[in-house]
Amino acid sequence: MAAETPKGASAVADGPVAFRTLEKLGPHLSMMMGRGGFHGLLTRALFLAAAEVPWLTTVQVVDGDLVGLKVAHSESDQADLCNGEVVLLAQLLGLLAAFIGPALTLRLLSQIWPQLPFDDPDFSATANEEKAE
Repeated sequence: MAAETPKGASAVADGPVAFRTLEKLGPHLSMMMGRGGFHGLLTRALFLAAAEVPWLTTVQVVDGDLVGLKVAHSESDQADLCNGEVVLLAQLLGLLAAFIGPALTLRLLSQIWPQLPFDDPDFSATANEEKAE
């Protein structure tokens, strides 16, 4: 998500970063798994994420796109939105790793975001370093 946030802007203030991340990830996954495969993966990730974040129940997947985000954004506060975005992205990446394996998932992510250090599987250390800068 940090790679999709412009320098000097916070993820919360700048809008739905995870959804921009999903928009960037979607075409790659659709090419790899087919549009139906990506639709199924995103639908399952949304279902799992909605169990943790209630406002996500108002969002649907239609043709591989998330529908209902504008309503959710108008009815939820920024912290809830950010939390939902993170949970949805985490669920999607977790499912992807379960289906194709962690190594192939990391390789795909490194192709999309080559500036990120995917050689370190502990991403929390990288996130903490970026916050310090």
